Amino acid sequence: MGNSVDDLILELLEWLGDEPRPYVEVLDAWRTSCPRLPVWEEANDRGFILRQSAPGHGSFITVSTLGREHLARKRSAVPVPN
Repeated sequence: MGNSVDDLILELLEWLGDEPRPYVEVLDAWRTSCPRLPVWEEANDRGFILRQSAPGHGSFITVSTLGREHLARKRSAVPVPN
């Protein structure tokens, strides 16, 4: 996987934020048919996102603990511009 997929995974995790988002909304925004940019699939495979069901409300996507740790590690590794 190249840096572009890693960067997009970070964007996905940041976009998801702290609150669950509806599964349909997330898939609509992040699913791709391009085999070179499997952002959604790669984030799933790495355990960075969770799918949870809410009876009567459908499925929701949240950032997993592992995803939050990854995001925090990558954010702290980025130098802050002056």
